[in-house]
Parts: sequence; structure tokens; C-alpha cells
Amino acid sequence: MKKLVILVAVLFSGVIFAQDAKPVLEPFGKKIKATYFYENGQVQQEGYFENGKLEGIWVAYNESGDKISSGEYVAGVKTGKWFFWSQIDGKSSLSEVDFSNNKVEKVKNWRQDAFATSNE
Repeated sequence: MKKLVILVAVLFSGVIFAQDAKPVLEPFGKKIKATYFYENGQVQQEGYFENGKLEGIWVAYNESGDKISSGEYVAGVKTGKWFFWSQIDGKSSLSEVDFSNNKVEKVKNWRQDAFATSNE
């Protein structure tokens, strides 16, 4: 499972630069907000650039509009906690990945049943 999470993290990184369509760019203070879209018009991912590098929170969505990942870049480098949502065998799964200088330091996986609450 850890290998799957790492693969998803690496693929997500590559997706940012493998866009066929150009993003919609909007000035946002010293940053530029970039929004990429799927062919169906749904937002694929959005985040910020500063001085030509990825900066701040980036969020990615699937073609249905569900959030699939969220994390932070500092001067183009993945840092801190990143979250990856997925469906495995019909159950929701959340992976929490700690990055340090673009490298995976720690992975924690949560399953749907871990989110269940009791009414007792």
C-alpha cells in the first residue's frame, strides 16, 4: 500500500506539468493562481505559482469533482502533510503522507471503517 501511495504522489507531481490544455491564470497578490480543467469542464487541479515555482496549497480533483489530493509546496518543493483520497474495494481510503524536501518521510493510511462513529 505504501508503494501505491508513493506512486500516486509521484504521478500527481507529474500531472501538473503534463497538461495538454493551458491553465486559467489569475493574479493573486504576489502569486498567480492556476486552475487546470478536464475536458468535461470540471476543475482538475488548482494552486499557486510564485516566481515561476509551485507555491502554497495545491488541490486535485477527479473528473466527478471529488477531491483526490491536497498538499503544500514551498518554492517548488513538496513539504508537510499531503492527503490522498481514494476508493479501494468500494470503501473510502485516506492516505496521509509527510514530505520533507520532496521526499516521503512517513505514510499513514486510514480506511472508511476508521471514520465510523458511534451514537452511544
